[in-house]
Amino acid sequence: MSNDLDDTDLKLVGLLQKDGLQSMAELSKAIGVAPSTLNDRVKRLGRLGVITGTHAHVDPGALGLDLLAFIFVGWTDTAVEAEFLARVGAAPEVLECHHVTGAWNYLLKVRVRSTRELEEFLATVLKQVQGLQRTETMIALSSPKDTGFLAASR
Repeated sequence: MSNDLDDTDLKLVGLLQKDGLQSMAELSKAIGVAPSTLNDRVKRLGRLGVITGTHAHVDPGALGLDLLAFIFVGWTDTAVEAEFLARVGAAPEVLECHHVTGAWNYLLKVRVRSTRELEEFLATVLKQVQGLQRTETMIALSSPKDTGFLAASR
């Protein structure tokens, strides 16, 4: 897919990631193409799956979601995976779920209001998965860098 992208596409992707609310006129001026051409490029990037949606970046603290935790999850019986994925997929506290290498099966990124809510999440979501053997939870004290920005360059 990246072979289908030229330098103008990559610049456009970068600008949209920085500020997706810019007008088409502002974006077209910034990359030096006509607004109609820019609109066609944005639609093409969507069709190619480069742009998968538009979202507002929300400050978790503004919603009271001050606790960020990373949870490693492990088991040995592969039959556990389907129930685990169904439970975490339905849990709004889970922001990310990554299948990982090493001693663990998955790594979760979880946002909640407090340690009490984290404990409740562990008890009502993870510990309910039959066959789940172990977890390890790390609480982030601060996040000096927290971005979803992808460097789009050649």
